[in-house]
Amino acid sequence: MHGARGPRWSGLSLALIVTVVLIAGLAPVSAQVYPARSLTGIIQWGAGGTTDRVSRRVTPAAERALGQRIVLSNMTGATGAVGMQYVYDQPADGYTLLYAAENPTLYGVLGISPRNFDEFEPVNLIARSIPVVVVRSDSRIRYLTELIHAARQQPGQIKAGSTGIGGVPFVVGAMMSAVSGVRFNAIPFDGDGPAIPALLGGHIDFHVSVLAAVAEHIRAGRLRAIAIVDNAPSDVVPTVPALGQMMPEYRPYLPWGPFFGVWVKRGTPAPVVRRLVDAFRPAVAAPDFAEFAELLGATPMNLSGDEAVRWVKQWQSVTAWLLHDAKATQKSPEEFGIPRPRR
Repeated sequence: MHGARGPRWSGLSLALIVTVVLIAGLAPVSAQVYPARSLTGIIQWGAGGTTDRVSRRVTPAAERALGQRIVLSNMTGATGAVGMQYVYDQPADGYTLLYAAENPTLYGVLGISPRNFDEFEPVNLIARSIPVVVVRSDSRIRYLTELIHAARQQPGQIKAGSTGIGGVPFVVGAMMSAVSGVRFNAIPFDGDGPAIPALLGGHIDFHVSVLAAVAEHIRAGRLRAIAIVDNAPSDVVPTVPALGQMMPEYRPYLPWGPFFGVWVKRGTPAPVVRRLVDAFRPAVAAPDFAEFAELLGATPMNLSGDEAVRWVKQWQSVTAWLLHDAKATQKSPEEFGIPRPRR
């Protein structure tokens, strides 16, 4: 009588089984250990600007959710392209985050950089803001119509703050050039952070900033807002007239405004992206961030995934064609497959 025989395994079969077991066991472990060390967050604009302030305010809550520190660094230059290129050059492992504004959507048509948001995965579109035209509180210019009149009288002489090609002042300036036929003397800065002190010091005549960056100065009486770049006034500064109400010829270009968010390089493993999304979503939804955003005149968005991609694509379509129609682009949006928006 023969005893019961166990299964026979060839060396190759046994090796395959061991490999499958190891892979199955390692996959969840890898997802669980991320992040195993601190992360790096690259802010593509300078200290003190809106992108910087929004980024630094939302990050601590995300750090607590991740259980790791996010070391934030400002990396400015080329309208944010330097910081974006740096993140693009890092491994797609979720350990380097890009804290960016809207500018990369325009890099192609403006000839700034071959990089764009198509090469990155949106972790969270944090918030959006409204542009506002500001002067010093003691400026002789009290209304936007006066600024436009002065620019017509002194072509290229009125000093305007500039944050580079594709920045908020650039886009609004192109809008004013297209509609009102004016041009200014653009003085470059690395963001709203250094531009606003320059305005307060009398080194420039006016600046187009996001409301989030200047709301406190307006409330304190250091700056005077002469127009909200929108079709209706803002609850944050309700006495400031809206551009679309004062000058209806601007209405086809409005509403318009910048946005801020966090991205990782495309190719980052899906479980890692989900971990980041799950960390930033409650951070943006937190009551203290909503209060902070309201004080700055920003509106939380809290979008990720396909919803964020669609929103960015729509913004890109409107803005790229606005600039192209104002003859402010180097290349047509058509070359990049950017459709003309329907109005």
